[in-house]
Amino acid sequence: MADTPDGGESLDIVLDVDLSKRTSELADENLALLDAHGVTAIDVLGSVGSGKTTLIMGMVAALKQRRRIAVIAGDITTRIDAGRIEAEGVPVLQIQTGGACHLDANLVRTALGRLDLDSIDLLIIENVGNLICPAGFPIGAHQRLVVLSVTEGPYMAIKHPVMVRQADVAVINKIDLAEAMEVSVEQLAADVRSVNPEIEVVATCARAGQGIDDVIAALGL
Repeated sequence: MADTPDGGESLDIVLDVDLSKRTSELADENLALLDAHGVTAIDVLGSVGSGKTTLIMGMVAALKQRRRIAVIAGDITTRIDAGRIEAEGVPVLQIQTGGACHLDANLVRTALGRLDLDSIDLLIIENVGNLICPAGFPIGAHQRLVVLSVTEGPYMAIKHPVMVRQADVAVINKIDLAEAMEVSVEQLAADVRSVNPEIEVVATCARAGQGIDDVIAALGL
């Protein structure tokens, strides 16, 4: 138990050491497998409704003529997101977690075994809609991209610092709605950088295709 800056108390919960170690080992094994086949993997994270699927669809549409792409779509249930991405004409493998709030390295390893890794060079993994659970479960990706939507309010970055610190790129999405939501995109970007000074920040309106090329550039794709 620890005191918080506002005088309250917080309870620190520590992930089981053995579980954490094994999770990291499995993630490293996944990364080694991907490297052996020359596949770059991007782990896309964000809350439900933040725009992850729409962003991925935009990235796939922009890249599919020059990259060999496959997508793993993680969700608790349904194939709604997977079906939307399949419309872009790339292979999509659905992982239904059956209630788990995140993908883990073991689930991803099973999915990798069902993909022809020699036929692709870019794997985009859409994690389950959640910004808390996935932070403790690396899956074996080269980069992590976190999507924050202005519709989620102005405090997403500072409320989810662990996820932001782990990300390489932060996308501030739905900027067309910023004024209506009374959210400053500039302040949200500043909050992101205050948590992770090394992160790349890109503003997008994914449904209109705005900023997609900037996301691709930030990821070095």
